[in-house]
Formats: sequence, C-alpha cells, structure tokens
Amino acid sequence: MEFLASDALQGRGSGTHDELTAAIYVASQLRQYGVQPAGDEGTFIQRGVVIRKKFSAPPQLCFLAPNTSAAPAMWTHGRQMLTVQITSSKFRGPLRRLDSNHANEQLHLKGTVVLLSGNEEDRIRAAIQASLEQEAVAILVPASSDRLKNWDDRARDLPELAATIEGGEAGALGGEGNIFSYRPDAFSDVRDLPDGTMVEFEGTLGQPERSYTWNAIGKISGRDPQLRNSVILLTAHLDHLGVGAAVNGDNIYNGADDDASGTTAVLELARALASGPKPRRTIIFALFGSEEVGGLGSTWFRAHPPVPLTSIAANLEFEMIGRPDPKYARDALWLTGWERSNVGPILAAHGAHLVADRRTEEEFFTRSDNYVLAKKGVIAQTVSSFGLHSDYHQPTDDLAHINFQHMTVAIGSLIAPLEWLANSDFRPQWKKGMKP
Repeated sequence: MEFLASDALQGRGSGTHDELTAAIYVASQLRQYGVQPAGDEGTFIQRGVVIRKKFSAPPQLCFLAPNTSAAPAMWTHGRQMLTVQITSSKFRGPLRRLDSNHANEQLHLKGTVVLLSGNEEDRIRAAIQASLEQEAVAILVPASSDRLKNWDDRARDLPELAATIEGGEAGALGGEGNIFSYRPDAFSDVRDLPDGTMVEFEGTLGQPERSYTWNAIGKISGRDPQLRNSVILLTAHLDHLGVGAAVNGDNIYNGADDDASGTTAVLELARALASGPKPRRTIIFALFGSEEVGGLGSTWFRAHPPVPLTSIAANLEFEMIGRPDPKYARDALWLTGWERSNVGPILAAHGAHLVADRRTEEEFFTRSDNYVLAKKGVIAQTVSSFGLHSDYHQPTDDLAHINFQHMTVAIGSLIAPLEWLANSDFRPQWKKGMKP
C-alpha cells in the first residue's frame, strides 16, 4: 500500500508510465511469492493496445424541422452544447421530448434522440439511465451548475470517441451511448420543434492515436488433472486518476482505497495461497490497468484471456476495501450481486466476512471490472467495503485514511474459504434468471 499509493507513482494514471511501474511492481511481488507468470511471452505483464479517435473540429447537432423552409437549428460543441460522452462520429434519429420530473419507464425510446428537461439532478440521472437502457441513440441533457461553471474549460477541448482496444471493442465499463449537455439559453432554439423532428450529428475525426495499458497476471497451476482446468480468478485494478486539478494544494490522486487496497488484497491472497500446497484448481491473479477509463485493461484481458473464459469457475474482484463501511458489521465486506449466484453464501459459510450488498441503488455490480467478465457469462462479482466516503476520486484518498486493521481482518477472513474453494468440487453457478 505504501508504494502503490505513494506520490512517487503520481496517482497511477490509466495507461501512463506510472501504471506500467505499478504493474511491474505487482509482477515482482508475485514472482517473490512463487507465483508463475501468465502474461505475454512468459512474463507477468500483459500489454493491451488502446485506440483513441479525436474530433479534428467541433462536431455539430442539426435539428431538421419537418415541413418548413426555415434554416435548421444548429448546436455546436463548445457553444450551445458540450459533448459529454460519444461513441459514434455520425448518427441520426427522431427527436423525443422527455420531462425528467415525469419520466415513464414504459416510453418507447429506441432509436430516438431524447431531449431531457427538468432541474432535479437525481431525476435527470435516472432518466438518462432509462433512456440508455431503452437504446436511445442520443440524450440531450440540461447542463448542471457544475458543468456551467467549468463550461469554458471543457469547451476548449475537442471531444473524442470512447476509447477501444485494438480490434474495435469498446471499453466494457461505462461509456455507452451518446450524451450531450446543453446550455439553458440553447433550449430556445428547439423549444417549438415537434417530436419526430430529425436530428443529425456529424463530426470529422483526426488520425487514430495508439497507446497502451498494462495488466499484471500470475497463476498457481492446479494439481488435479480434472479440476486444474476449473479456474478461480482473483482481480483488482491497479490504476487510478493520476495527476489532476489541485484541491487544497494537492494535485496527486493517490487512489489508496481506489484501488491500491484491492490490489493489496489480491497480492496478500496470492502470497498466502502460494505458500501452501498446490491447490486442485488453478488460481489466476490479474491486476488490471485502465479501469478508470472504461475497463480497458479488463476488456483486453477478456479478449486475450490466459485460459478460455469458459474455464473460469468464478471471479472475485476486490474494489475499495481500505475502510470499513459503517452500514455493516465491523470488518464486513459486501459482495455485489449476492443474490445472483451461489458463491457469496458458500464462502461466508466457510468463514469469509462476506455479506449481501445493501447499497443496491448504487448498482455497484455493474461498476467494476467483474462486470466486464460477467457480461460474457463468467460468474464474476465484486468484494468491497466502500462506504461512499467523500475522499472518493479526490487527492485525499491517501494512505493516511486507510484502516489497516480492517483490511487485515477482512482479507484474512478470505484465505481459508478460498483455499477450500480452490480444493473443492463445488460448482459456482448463476441462480436461475440472474445471469447478466
């Protein structure tokens, strides 16, 4: 923890040299524990190729009013709107108005460009999520007070498409859909346009930019001829936000809880599990890069797994376990998707301090690298004790705020249950109708 969350690693920014340094450090620890390499070409490091495409000029939205000779209304990035999230350089769809104060989940929004109104941010967020789930092609959202305050800074940056890994697969965490934020005065341009007005978006992209992210992967090969192909996968992400806007003079986002704590948990479990007799099942330890920018490291792992995905019996992702969650008993760890599989209850029965996630409104099951694998059928869930503390994604997420007693007890409670799982014939399964 002291090294991973130190200022020396400059916040382990996604896809940076500091992320690579963290991956190499993790690899050196795994090697010391006697874990075997499972990365590229006999090493512990797996390098993922990331492709980014940036617009070369501010893109525009065009509102083509039907049955009129009037000039179409035009919104340009940086003026009337900001491009918040974009996955397509060109799209079109009919306009559909939606008042977020009276949003109805039964609306048919597939293929439409949703124009949201309203001023309650919680309701707006819920309407955005509902629109995405109903496959709206784009969502136009009233700018929040924070976004308006920082409008000029955002307007100077040309937007870029959501990053993909080489081969075209988008990062599998977040970043789905096209979302734009509009200024209050821009609403008058489209106030009188009827539903069904065709909306077109187009922008010119520059040359693709190629960069890298790094995963650190090791394994303990199983000794049982039958069970060695049934893999237990223990994971965390080793990146964070890097260097950013200064808060009270501190611009290094150390990411001690998020997620040096989870990385430390995987390393400690690797040390403990490698120190005993070889397990019957194979255990793989994977520390992912670039989680903070859409799960690019885990998406690369998913596309280039060291074993077939069908061989992974269960995945436990460790995300933010550096402090106890005040909503739960002392030193408890909650498991996302507790009700989805039979994994949590059986590990708890063998002594793990695991309990059901009671913060379901936060939808944590879909917000960690586990979801990248769960979407492909792997029984993958996240272990955490994040209590929604105010240091999340702030420079104050540092070592001084870590509760090491909690981490020690919580991680220790998992060693014997995981040893049991790695040596048992127990079959992890999704419960009926609960597979993502």
